[in-house]
Amino acid sequence: MSDPTRFFLIRHALVEPSARTLFYGSMDVALCDATLVQEAALYRWLAHRLPRPAQWVTSHLARTRATAAAIFAAGYPDQPLRAERDLAEQDLGEWQGLPHEEAVERFRHPPHPFWPHAAEEEPPGGESFAQVQARVGRVLEALATEHAGGDVVIVAHGGSIRAALAHALGLTGHQALAFSIRNLGLTRLEKVGGDWRVAGVNEEPWVMPDWE
Repeated sequence: MSDPTRFFLIRHALVEPSARTLFYGSMDVALCDATLVQEAALYRWLAHRLPRPAQWVTSHLARTRATAAAIFAAGYPDQPLRAERDLAEQDLGEWQGLPHEEAVERFRHPPHPFWPHAAEEEPPGGESFAQVQARVGRVLEALATEHAGGDVVIVAHGGSIRAALAHALGLTGHQALAFSIRNLGLTRLEKVGGDWRVAGVNEEPWVMPDWE
């Protein structure tokens, strides 16, 4: 059996408070400065947990690049960042930037039990979750081919990481949205031959090691 191609997916850190009341989707919003300090121990854990060497990939949105930079500052050697637009969060079209309560009034389907809107929703001028799954799946397969037997670190978004899990497991969008993907949580996927497996979801340190 060939060596697995390992993927380490990290959801970006918490965004600024003013954005959290909005449907921001693929808008380019900033990280919360306070959490960059409050989550320092978690950044250090990631800096020591992630493989070296590895190919680092982010979406094109600033919050993923800023999260990667914070991990580097916490002890992981600086790496070139490859930006992949297809790893971005779901484009919510005309709903982007709306307050949550206003966006809800525009839904065509009942909301998902664990997500603000159903997987079937396709906002005007935006995309459905199925479209997110398709583009994320293409990126994963291309990276698995390009870096066969190696390690890839991806800093992305809650939606794109759920889409990655859906691709790996053959899930529907409704099933994928049941995953809780925490900010700065680590999800691990492996491509072994022609098959995918999930090695971990939302990994976080239980006990800080000696370097903490």
